[in-house]
Amino acid sequence: MKRRTGTGGALLATAVAATVAATGPMSTAAGPAHAAGSATACVMREGSAHTDWTGMTWDADILCDNAPGDVRLQSFRDSPVVGRMVTTRSWFVCWKVGDPHAGGNNIWYYTQADEVVSRPTAQGWGYMPAVMLETPQDPVPGLPKCSWG
Repeated sequence: MKRRTGTGGALLATAVAATVAATGPMSTAAGPAHAAGSATACVMREGSAHTDWTGMTWDADILCDNAPGDVRLQSFRDSPVVGRMVTTRSWFVCWKVGDPHAGGNNIWYYTQADEVVSRPTAQGWGYMPAVMLETPQDPVPGLPKCSWG
């Protein structure tokens, strides 16, 4: 099943704008969900097209600071590592509930790794636990829940 691309980004942008208007910028400087120092705001990017290895499409994403680390095929601690994120500011297209992790919640974010390390068919697409991202809260306000999770 493919996600429609025409209005999804506009809806995401509207949701993010409403959240920012109500709660302030999506910055982690004042009260981070997971901060190890000062962080830059998460930014919604309209028109950032992505298609994963299954054919799912998105026309927007959220760009946030993150720690380098493993990207797992599923949102479980023992799921195979399919890639590694080496950059420290990366994009994420949606979130889902998975295993609890060190961040004190069970939110995982879907992205494409910088490096593919196994299962080349998946092209590095998978999940990072929320503890690896610098976010104002989890899930990030305005970022859609993954339609399959």
